[in-house]
Amino acid sequence: MTGQYSIKDLERLSGIKAHTLRIWEKRYGIIVPSRTDTNIRYYTDEELRKVLNIAILNNYGIKISKIVGLNSEELREKVVEIGNEDVSEQVQVERLVVSMVEMDEFRFEKILVNCTIRLGFEETMMKVIYPFFKKVGLLWQTEAINPAQEHFISNLIRQKLIVAIDGQGIANQTGGKKFLLFLPEGELHEIGLLFYSYLIQKAGHKVIYLGQSVPVNDVVAVNAVSPADYILTSVMSLCTTDDINTLLQKILNSFPEQEIIITNRIENTEGLIKHKRLKVNIAPGDFKRMLAVL
Repeated sequence: MTGQYSIKDLERLSGIKAHTLRIWEKRYGIIVPSRTDTNIRYYTDEELRKVLNIAILNNYGIKISKIVGLNSEELREKVVEIGNEDVSEQVQVERLVVSMVEMDEFRFEKILVNCTIRLGFEETMMKVIYPFFKKVGLLWQTEAINPAQEHFISNLIRQKLIVAIDGQGIANQTGGKKFLLFLPEGELHEIGLLFYSYLIQKAGHKVIYLGQSVPVNDVVAVNAVSPADYILTSVMSLCTTDDINTLLQKILNSFPEQEIIITNRIENTEGLIKHKRLKVNIAPGDFKRMLAVL
């Protein structure tokens, strides 16, 4: 729905309540809705960009009464200006959303570099990139963004992760554990898997990385040649408990000697298989602590 956004879309993308946006619209005229042939109100890309920039400045502490005096170019310049300062992770997430909507690679690069300098690569991933993708997931489900916009930013982050992983070199630590990483068939979102691969290699352990949409039988064949200590995967696209359990049981049966780690957040774990070799919802911070004691 690129180019036509409802007031609820603006709320989802900016975090500013629709009620507040309507008040600002009437009081300050900060956005002007257009209308379809059937008289339905909608907002354009230009209004969306303006609201996103206003949200960033407002969360930074600048009052709306000061913001409304800025034109679109001044708004953008002010956002770029505060981007060089030590601002909250929430503001950085919002700035990434603007980069995604505008397909602005330069701005994205600048945000990521500033965050990495201030927080370090790992903290940037956990405090900025992960919350960003959580927000993107909600926006994508409600069709508030175009999937192409998500792919644009995902590929940029994927490139950064691959460079970071390459920088770790190949682990040759004596006694290090071996992790076999893959996404099951139909699973394509590998940003999280790549980050876990980075954490494993940084901790001095070994990784066999198989990537997206790999049949379990193929993973078994790889493990037969080079046995792993841990199998690590994610099940983002499976919605029902039965579907998740079917996959988990197949993995447990296929790898009777390995520990199985599920990295993504499964909101409802009630009814999921319980097994001593199975660890579910292992967040990056918990995983780092686990790696430190292996």
